Amino acid sequence: MPFKKGVTPPGAIPFVKGQSGNPNGQPRKLVSSLKIAGYTKNEAANTINAMLAMTLDELAHIYKTGDILERTIAHALKKSLEKGSLYSVDTLLNRTHGKPTEMVEVQADVKNKITVQFGSSNTIQSAPVTVDSTE
Repeated sequence: MPFKKGVTPPGAIPFVKGQSGNPNGQPRKLVSSLKIAGYTKNEAANTINAMLAMTLDELAHIYKTGDILERTIAHALKKSLEKGSLYSVDTLLNRTHGKPTEMVEVQADVKNKITVQFGSSNTIQSAPVTVDSTE
């Protein structure tokens, strides 16, 4: 059933003019919350490195008793290990240590002549460009 303009459907609560429909706004991101709590990138990296060696039972204990940083990391690691996925571990390491450099090798055999034209349609100047694929 399409809505008619200017008619409030039964059971709907219309927005009050001049008042936000989301007064608390979007929740803070984890990184912002940790910075506000006073944690540095090095502290997070050291905590992650230490927690990667823990068992599921140890992570569960940390999740119940640790501070916000430890609980957050323990929860992410515990979920990943239970699922058998390394996604959270990969994400945590990338956020703290940075993504590793990826090498890309490109090979091309180009033996064509390319002509580049400069200028407007009245005064076109051609400049042949030689592409050597052996370099």
